[in-house]
Amino acid sequence: MTPFAIIYTFHVLAATIWVGGMFFAWMVLRPAAVKTLEGPARLKLWIDVFQRFFVWVWIAVVILPVSGVGMIHLHFSGFETAPRYVQIMMGLYLVMAALFIRIQALQLPHLREAVLAEDWPTGAATLGSIRRLVGINLLLGLLLVAIAAARPMF
Repeated sequence: MTPFAIIYTFHVLAATIWVGGMFFAWMVLRPAAVKTLEGPARLKLWIDVFQRFFVWVWIAVVILPVSGVGMIHLHFSGFETAPRYVQIMMGLYLVMAALFIRIQALQLPHLREAVLAEDWPTGAATLGSIRRLVGINLLLGLLLVAIAAARPMF
């Protein structure tokens, strides 16, 4: 296995975990939680889900730029010769990472505080805000995957 193949494998796995996790949460877990759980239990579930999932997202947030830069240097000999689609992918990553950090640093603590205080309306509003940001990130992630699939790097 070549160094590029190893780096590419880690890159694809990290992207799959992040985007796939968001897809699962948005399309499967959220509707099931809404259908089966009352508001307080649903909010508590999401705090636990985010705590577990965000560990994996942080791993992806670190692996993606490291592996991406590695692939750029191995395949294109640097940023100057990387094609436009690679630059677009890098920009989309930055937006996605910023949205994730916003959720992690600002929204999630607010959700925890609301649940601890049993302030269910505030918790629900905060979860709705998180859901919208995750939805935006999911769309960006799917776009990024589509760009990568349409323009393979090797």
